[in-house]
Parts: sequence; C-alpha cells; structure tokens
Amino acid sequence: MLSSEPSTVVLEGTLIQTSSPSPTSSRCPRTLADVREEVAQSLALRMITKAHTVDGVRIGVHFTFSKKDDSHFLQLVTSHIRIRLPSSRYLFAIATTGASPSSHSTRSNTRTSNALVICGSDEDDVQRAVLLASSKFLGRVDAVQNTGTLLAASVRHIGSSSYDEAALWDVLSKSVRTPIDPLLPPPGSRSIDQLLSDARSKLERMTPQEAYDALHDPTYPMPVFLVDIRPASQRAREGGIHGSLIIERNVLEWRFDPRCEARLAIADRYDLKIIVYCQEGYTSSLAAVSLHELGLLNATDIVGGYAAWRAAGLPGQIRPPSTVGDEESYQLSQPSFVSDDVIDGI
Repeated sequence: MLSSEPSTVVLEGTLIQTSSPSPTSSRCPRTLADVREEVAQSLALRMITKAHTVDGVRIGVHFTFSKKDDSHFLQLVTSHIRIRLPSSRYLFAIATTGASPSSHSTRSNTRTSNALVICGSDEDDVQRAVLLASSKFLGRVDAVQNTGTLLAASVRHIGSSSYDEAALWDVLSKSVRTPIDPLLPPPGSRSIDQLLSDARSKLERMTPQEAYDALHDPTYPMPVFLVDIRPASQRAREGGIHGSLIIERNVLEWRFDPRCEARLAIADRYDLKIIVYCQEGYTSSLAAVSLHELGLLNATDIVGGYAAWRAAGLPGQIRPPSTVGDEESYQLSQPSFVSDDVIDGI
C-alpha cells in the first residue's frame, strides 16, 4: 500500500522533501514521460551524492545508456541538479553511450554520435570546460549548442574507451581550479627530483658490474637485454656498448609493449629483464618506470649510466642476448636494432 506521507531525503546535510502521490493520483496510469522524469531525478541525486570536490566546487562525470531523445533527457537531469543545488557551485558532465535507439533505423550510418551535456552554476566554469573539451575530442564533435551555463553537444563514439571519462574528469578539474600565483607550484605537482625519487623507489637498480654479470649469466631465469636510449649525437660523442639494443627514448614504449604492433620481435613476453642506460643514469630511471607501467616489471636501469660503466673499466662489448644463436653473434655485437628517430610511423 502506498503511503500518503511525504518522504524525506538527506543530501549532505540538506533535507529534500518529496511529496508522495495521493491515493487519487496513484490510480492514474504512469506515462513514459513520468518514468523518464523519475529516472532523471534518480540520476541527478546519484551524481550529486557521488560528486568530488575541487577547490570547493562539486564536480562529477557520469555515463548512461543511450535513450530516445538523449539531449532532452540529459538536460532534464541537469534541471534536477539545478533544483537540488540552488546555491552551490558545481560543474557536471553527463553523456550517453552505446547505440542510440533512433540510429537503428539508419543502418547505413556508420558514425554513431551520442549526447554530451556539461552544466554548471557558473558561466565562466562552463566556458572554460567548453574550451578544454573541444581539444579533448578533436574531430569527433558533430553539433554544439552553447547557452552559457549549459553545453549540449553531439560527440561520436563518446564513452567507447576509458579515455573519454578520464578526459572529462580532467576537463572539469581544470575548469574549476582557483587561479594561483604563476610563480608557485600548483597543488599536486612534483619537482623533477621528486619524480626521480618516486621512480627509483619502484626499481631494483643495478650497478654496472651487476648488469654485466646478469648479461653474461647463462643461468639467469629470464631473457636479459641491455638497452641504450641515448640520442645519436650523444652516442657518437661518448661511445657505447656494442651488443646493446639502440632504442632511443622517444620510441621505447612502442618497441617493448607486447600489445603493440610496432614492438620488437623479442618483446613477446612480460618477464623480460630490460636494463636501460643513458649517459649518467637519470633519464634511464624514468624510462624504466615507464616500462613498468606497460607491465614489464623486471625493467630497471644502471646506476650512473654509461659513464659509470666506462669508469668501472668494463668491456665495451657484451655477448649477444641468450635468445640469439651463435651464427648471429657478430651481427648483434655491432651497434644494432637502431630505432627511428621520430615517432611518426613508429
């Protein structure tokens, strides 16, 4: 039995009272518009309760399944957000994902566009978000309606990858941040010394001698590769280690990601021991951690880089990798596997 008493919702310290249907109105059949209204209210409440706070501003991103007349439905959601946050500063992005019901009738249309709405209480926040979003979805926006505090757009394939949600969170976060002194570091930023320290905390770094021993140990439990990431000009000026793989820093991840079509033939497993070196052991630490993020958790670098290798008096040539036959030794003992100097074409 339906209660005639009104229900109360507590939302972050604010009491929101919703009236219950009267016995007379409860007997009226519910229409599709009634259902859409209830869903819109529910979605608005969910977004508000799950919102993050950045510099005192509530922000949130939400994806919902595509429905008929997506743009109208999302604007209905924003109207309920506006009603429930009359005096709060907020910025929300809502988008539909999946094939729109209306697109099923047009089988020849291969470009699936979905609705994106960005709404906020402050026009400046929304307009900053519009500018940032336009750079995030280049070439994918089919239509835009900008009314100041609300942007309604049609974006191709939005929500089809994790990029889209991450991009929208980035847009909202940057749009509401309080302007800061340009001479002070922004909150959450790290200096290069901190980046380097954090990177090295994830590595089991090797001395030049340890690296040399691992490269020449036939019982080592996994394939070991020595990788020179220095630019050509530095290799020509300082020299190098024959037998190492020459893969410059700008294409390193593409060459070693087992999931990438541009990978080296040897990069077909995740347990490789990749020992990266640069000239002095700084850039190599950051590069090795980047390989960790690809899943190559045995990647590391040489403390002191090539300069330390040379200072230790170690040979300027190493044995070929254990995965290569004796007949290929000479080829690999020369500076080989030189990668492209540019990203284009990988």
